[in-house]
Amino acid sequence: MEEKNKELEKKLAIILKKINLPQKKEEIKTLEKKTVEPSFWQNIPQATQTMKKINDLKKEIEEIELAQFYLEEKNFEQAEKIIKKYEIILFLSGPYDKENAIFSIHAGQGGTEAMDWTEMLFRMYTRFFEKKGWQFQEIDRTPGEEAGIKSTVITINGQFVYGYLKGEAGVHRLVRQSPFNADNLRQTSFALVEVLPIIEKEKIEIKEEELEWEFFRSGGKGGQNVNKVATAVRLRHKPTNIVVTCQQERYQGQNRENALKILRAKLWQIEEEKKEKTLNSFKKVKIAAWGRQIRSYVLHPYKLIKDLRTGYQENNVETVLNGEIDNFIEAYLKKID
Repeated sequence: MEEKNKELEKKLAIILKKINLPQKKEEIKTLEKKTVEPSFWQNIPQATQTMKKINDLKKEIEEIELAQFYLEEKNFEQAEKIIKKYEIILFLSGPYDKENAIFSIHAGQGGTEAMDWTEMLFRMYTRFFEKKGWQFQEIDRTPGEEAGIKSTVITINGQFVYGYLKGEAGVHRLVRQSPFNADNLRQTSFALVEVLPIIEKEKIEIKEEELEWEFFRSGGKGGQNVNKVATAVRLRHKPTNIVVTCQQERYQGQNRENALKILRAKLWQIEEEKKEKTLNSFKKVKIAAWGRQIRSYVLHPYKLIKDLRTGYQENNVETVLNGEIDNFIEAYLKKID
């Protein structure tokens, strides 16, 4: 037990040194001074961002101090949970790792099977988001003809969302006995996961004359009202020919804002791809592509989920498909650091 205590104390000392609590407390004081200035709320998006930063810093300090308290009280289990969390956070040093994210899943080869697989992934990931305490919202969905989902787009808000999820981008492959034919044949299905940071308006300029808007009646949630009013939007960015559709919200304005969020993220993605080609470096940013298979989920003839980049694998497939994917994410983050 004493050895465990020393090990945790050593880990916490490293975290304290890197995080620098006194500096963070000074940063809170500086930001809080801004909040009492008469002009603070004149720029609402900027003010909201400042308030979020203050709350995030306070939460970080509170959790670290709580870990210190747990160690003093010899509550090693609770201390270890917090220390493990911050060990992972220290790996998240990318420029957008602290940002919220746009998370998409698209069915690939495999027809109805692939659409069912996309729905299974949707369930797995949304359960993971819930366990993390992140807020998420499905902003667009194309259902499958017979079953499942053709594609879904989700916005996620929380601490280090993009940093945690960026490694999930890529192709996810499922092997199982098909539930959609009488012979229960072995079937392979594919789905593509895309993860993009939510980019602030100031960082990506979009000119109104570059946009072509189309409004139509939504088939999404919201009851009869949705079908009576043209609330759904389709946005085309003329210079790149990127097309974005959003139809899950009741109001056209919300769908417009969501469409612009996705467009900004996709324009950022194009810039990152250009940088990758120029620098010939694929270490920090991994853009999702159909050729890049990252994980294999085998449910038949044996049960095994294996990450092809790290070699990490688990046999308890039901637990993983219920949202317990932390170990896969942590193995990837430790590998790329």
